This record gives sequence, structure tokens and C-alpha cells, in this order.
Amino acid sequence: MSTQEEVLEKRSTKTKTQKENEIVLYNDDYNTFDHVIETLIYTCDHTPEQAEQCSLLVHYKGKCTVKTGPYDDLEPRCSKILDAGLSAEIV
Repeated sequence: MSTQEEVLEKRSTKTKTQKENEIVLYNDDYNTFDHVIETLIYTCDHTPEQAEQCSLLVHYKGKCTVKTGPYDDLEPRCSKILDAGLSAEIV
């Protein structure tokens, strides 16, 4: 094994162990599609199309990952989602 191969192997191993956090949005019987879509556009920087797709997934599947990234970025976003009356958590 060459030194270059060894370095590439170490680098790929390191990136596989770094787990990204996710905001998971859950379905409820209270919020309208419009409210969910507007909230996702505002809090997660979704396009209207992304937000609509996520809202449909939440409605039909019961939950959907709406944002991934480092915890420090997701925590304030999740707080805004909760403040808007939606059900979500960081996993």
C-alpha cells in the first residue's frame, strides 16, 4: 500500500464516523399544510417545492427528516419549528 492510498483510507474512515444530526418533523392533526410549508421555508431555508414535499411526507408517512447538519446549526432551527407549534426533534 502506498502512502497516498494509506492517507486516503484514513480520510475516508474519518468522514464515515462523523454522524450528521437531523431534524425530524412529525405529523399532527392541528397544523395546516400552508403553515407547515411556510415554517419550513422560514426555519430550514427550504424552497417552496422542498417544503411542500416534506409536508406531504410528514402527512402520509408520519415523519420526515427536514434538515441535516451540525447540532449547533440545527438547535436554533428546531426551536423555531417548535415555537411555530410543530412537533420536531433533533436525532
